[in-house]
Amino acid sequence: MLHLTRKADYAIRGMVFLATKPGHEMASLREIAAQVDVPQALLAKIFQQFGKFGLVRSCRGTGGGFILGRSPEKITLLEIVEAAEGPISMNRCLVGKGLCDREKFCTVHPVWMEVQDKMKDILGSVALKDLAGG
Repeated sequence: MLHLTRKADYAIRGMVFLATKPGHEMASLREIAAQVDVPQALLAKIFQQFGKFGLVRSCRGTGGGFILGRSPEKITLLEIVEAAEGPISMNRCLVGKGLCDREKFCTVHPVWMEVQDKMKDILGSVALKDLAGG
């Protein structure tokens, strides 16, 4: 079965919620977790990781929390998924050149490549703003 992990699902939910906040209004981790039905501890780890990618910014202390690192028009679903999961690869033969002995003669290799490219194109064409309702 090909599917996103729970981590990616939670990451998307949290990011969509942040994109719905007016202006650059901070949202506490507790608020985000409650609104999107995600365990607070896991969301904290996800957002800490996302800070390294510039997808979110955090502010500590009273009134602190999280905001998007960039405008929702400039964050794609592909970025969110890859920040949570790592690079998308349909098969290990597509991870890098020379990892598969069959790459040069495998008739399925070009199919996996096309599927992967189309998936990335679709995910890359969806902005966080679109998912947040405008």
